[in-house]
Amino acid sequence: MSKSGESFLFSSESVTEGHPDKVSDRISDTVLDAFLEKDPNALVACETLTTTNLVVLAGEVKSTLKLTDLEDRVRAAVADIGYTNPEHGFCADTLEYLDRLHEQSPDIRQGVRRDDGEVGAGDQGLMFGYACRETDELMPLCISLAHKLTRRLSDVRKSKKLDWLGPDGKAQVTVNYVDSQPVNVDTVVVSTQHSESVSTDDLRDAIKAEVIMPVLDSWGNTSSIKYHINPTGRFVVGGPDGDAGLTGRKIIVDTYGGYAPHGGGAFSGKDPTKVDRSAAYYTRYLAKNLVASGAVDKALIQVAYAIGVAEPVSVHIDTFGTHKVEIKKIYSAVKELFSMKPADMIKELGLRRPIYTPSSAYGHFGRSDVQFPWESLDKVSDLKSYFGI
Repeated sequence: MSKSGESFLFSSESVTEGHPDKVSDRISDTVLDAFLEKDPNALVACETLTTTNLVVLAGEVKSTLKLTDLEDRVRAAVADIGYTNPEHGFCADTLEYLDRLHEQSPDIRQGVRRDDGEVGAGDQGLMFGYACRETDELMPLCISLAHKLTRRLSDVRKSKKLDWLGPDGKAQVTVNYVDSQPVNVDTVVVSTQHSESVSTDDLRDAIKAEVIMPVLDSWGNTSSIKYHINPTGRFVVGGPDGDAGLTGRKIIVDTYGGYAPHGGGAFSGKDPTKVDRSAAYYTRYLAKNLVASGAVDKALIQVAYAIGVAEPVSVHIDTFGTHKVEIKKIYSAVKELFSMKPADMIKELGLRRPIYTPSSAYGHFGRSDVQFPWESLDKVSDLKSYFGI
């Protein structure tokens, strides 16, 4: 907890679905959903490389399903993002497609599908879940606003309101905190791909009026905010043509914008037996329900696993001193009401479904445009009853 009157600045960024790394995430989750659609027990770990007019799939799959339309699905995903113009250097119709997926190692698989019926963790590692009261969605304000800006960038592009925008873009928001509470937005940075037809001055005016202000107007006086819009002055070459993209290279964008720790594992392209994904989702679910119950104002949950072992090797809860009930009772409630065995997490949240493609851009947490099961507040009443609040 900060001292009384202490202030600090904190920044988080988001990127659009047309950012090269997010294009790769979208393709990887498209592949995952394609398998889960007809084989809920498929084991998938798909990595994607994107560069100038090239998509390369790599990784491991174990499934009874033989997909014959995977290339069509990948091209459709690229087109949906907005890469349909060959002039962008990356185009759904003309890109080269290489599929180097192969069967999952039996050494890994034997730890996941165990003889005793349990599902072992697909790898060792540690995951974090976080929630706080800074926003209605119980997310840190910086990352929440950054996602809203990049989502707005995509919306005005796809609606043709700003038809000179390209698919690639990013936003960064800096918030001033006093006593660990957000007080005002200090700085906004937006960089967006554009066509040759728009001038820098016109672009900056339009982005401020049509993208930034609709998001920030609800924050009262915006006159003191510092704006940096396309600060280099030019961003015509973008997407995978401007910078190679890789799956899992935007893990901080995917989670809490750096405001909470990250275990290091990426999400996209991985089926839910990979605890990198399922346990990160489940700890967010746990943390969000704890905060919504009123027992704490902030919650950070860490869980760690050993490969092939169902029970976590450790669970840690940090409330940053905001708990309203005894911390021992919080641990007891978590143990009684939440099971972090992979099979139990998968079943409770219904994770063996093709629900992952929408998560590949604009964050995995705090979303209002899509109903992810890990954002549910269905344990709040149970927690209140347990705590007597």
